[in-house]
Amino acid sequence: MPDDLPPTSLRPGQLLARGVCRHLRSHDFAVLEEFTPERGKRVDVMALGPKGELWVVECKSSRVDFTSDSKWKGYLDWADRYFWAVDEDFPTDLLPEGTGLMIADAYDADILRFGPETKLAAARRKALTQRFARHAALRLQGLRDPGGAV
Repeated sequence: MPDDLPPTSLRPGQLLARGVCRHLRSHDFAVLEEFTPERGKRVDVMALGPKGELWVVECKSSRVDFTSDSKWKGYLDWADRYFWAVDEDFPTDLLPEGTGLMIADAYDADILRFGPETKLAAARRKALTQRFARHAALRLQGLRDPGGAV
């Protein structure tokens, strides 16, 4: 499949996540989609920056997608910065003040606003960074050897 065409099997939020990940990678962030910082929580994009910063990005493809999801406040404790990623037609006035904002599509994203930086505690940062690394390594191993031990 050509790299410039979005895969037809991806849902709208996943296409936004793809653009967000591409943008963050261009700024030297390592990214994971659908990352679980702790049991019961799953963020759309977790990004680990070149200085060890951890960002969470939640991708919302529509008003209904946003209004039907109230779990986002529980993600604030797992990031130095929190962002919403939406497409250019999304009614951004719905998004809470004090959060970051990205406008994205399947190919890229732009950061329109940074939310406040709230540094994670050292112990949480260490545990979360280790979880991120293990998760990334296990995903890579699963791609390289799908039939391997689980």
